[in-house]
Amino acid sequence: MTRTGNDVRQAQASNDAPVVIVGGGPVGMGLAIGLGQRGIKSIVVERYEQPQPIPKGQNLTQRTMEHFHFWGAEAALRAARTIPPDYGIGGMTSHGTLLSGTNYNWLQRELVRPFYFTDNERLPQYATEAVLRQRAAQFPAIDLRYGWTCQDVRPDADGVVIEIVNRDGTTQTLSADYVVGCDGSRSIVREHAGITQTRSDHDRLMVLLVFRSTELHRLLSRYPGKSFYNVLHPDLEGYWKFFGRVDLGTTWFFHAPVPTDTTRDNFDFRRLLQEAAGAEFDVEFEHVGFWDLRFTLADSYRAGRIFVAGDAAHSHPPYGGYGINSGFEDAVNLAWKLAAILHGWAPPGLLDSYDAERRPVFASTARDFIEASIFRDRDFLRQHDPVRDRADFEAAWHARQSGARAEVNAFEPNYEGSPIVFGPAGGVSSAIGSHAYAARAGHHLAPQPLSSGKNVFEELGDGFTLIDLTNGTAGAAFERAAAGLGIPLKVIRDTASDGREKYEARLILVRPDQFVAYASNDDDADASGILMRAVGYS
Repeated sequence: MTRTGNDVRQAQASNDAPVVIVGGGPVGMGLAIGLGQRGIKSIVVERYEQPQPIPKGQNLTQRTMEHFHFWGAEAALRAARTIPPDYGIGGMTSHGTLLSGTNYNWLQRELVRPFYFTDNERLPQYATEAVLRQRAAQFPAIDLRYGWTCQDVRPDADGVVIEIVNRDGTTQTLSADYVVGCDGSRSIVREHAGITQTRSDHDRLMVLLVFRSTELHRLLSRYPGKSFYNVLHPDLEGYWKFFGRVDLGTTWFFHAPVPTDTTRDNFDFRRLLQEAAGAEFDVEFEHVGFWDLRFTLADSYRAGRIFVAGDAAHSHPPYGGYGINSGFEDAVNLAWKLAAILHGWAPPGLLDSYDAERRPVFASTARDFIEASIFRDRDFLRQHDPVRDRADFEAAWHARQSGARAEVNAFEPNYEGSPIVFGPAGGVSSAIGSHAYAARAGHHLAPQPLSSGKNVFEELGDGFTLIDLTNGTAGAAFERAAAGLGIPLKVIRDTASDGREKYEARLILVRPDQFVAYASNDDDADASGILMRAVGYS
């Protein structure tokens, strides 16, 4: 049964919160902010009082920065950057050693910049998390419970019961309509919900080193404007040695495969770093940690009223900066759908589309981009050896530069197979796509200028938005239909010129997450039917 606004207010009075979010990392905070902006109260249960200072999840895509724009946190995030704004944040791939001189630019996300409203960014996850914590604290609807850990989650007749415990042993029982586990790869929420996982194990132990070195910065001055470095060595069969800057000139992190019996005490990590770089330099270690290289994917993102998002739903090695960005997209996708249900303008079945959209996209991300890149690098290193045939190697290495461009252009997550978008016949939801200005159902909307001088992204509403370029009555029909259905709809009226003709459609229905639900040139479209499908009425 769909709730009315009064039902939501009563739920907020009788329950602790309509939504409890377990895990207050970046994904959980993003979800809480998305709900808070829509007036939905949430409780965030987070075990750490402060963000943990491990520099992971550094690459934030243009699409992720659009989220920060809509969350009202973009300026604060850019101000928190640990590398000066005038220094580049691009990457480089080297063969053999970091300083071998055989290299090319890698992960050139700037190539797809015209299709997004914001620039990409780079900073450590703990800095990102700090910005989100500050923003979340500004919302009265968000109850932040730091220092608390979830120990049990179970459904009951009226919703979900959550048991939490403080560091001092104090326990509390919370009740909610919905619970979302954003509590990492070892998710308690996922475990208690009985959600199983499919695992792909690569049988590799990886080390994470955080260290200080001013000499390494000096050695890399020959490659200005680079913030992360991927080293391909034939002995590693396609797995990476990876250097990343935490700041400019001092602090670094490093990932690489190590023997499975490696411990903090039985291995020469200084030598590992210097061999990877191809030079000796000063090293002062700040952290030594280990992780297993594997892919995991929850077999469902939902069990009744319990959901998982971010690493609780999917995890993979930190290759290409896909992880945190995928988690943010989970949060944005789920936030508007939970709010729609709780505000009463969508049926409960809308929530099924969260799994239908997000799970196949991550499966494709892992299979078609991360895992495929490992196998592609392995095959390249086997086939092309500079010692055996220098000319062949150089020609093949040069050709890889264009391949790096192709990967960035092809990574375009879309929901063509979603039941709530008007995608093509036989469409599937996938991370593989193509960037285009044309408005395509199931795809991210590209920005364009409006006649007012603003960008369309500055005018999109919190609910659905109809871009009406018909110069006719179509927009009015959608407004009447939306009013009758109780669906929040903003109409942007303009002409199909001055760049907007690139949309190749005169009627574009945009979802609250900036994905296109419907695009057409049909002035007599069934407004009511289109809106009903877009919010989950079958």
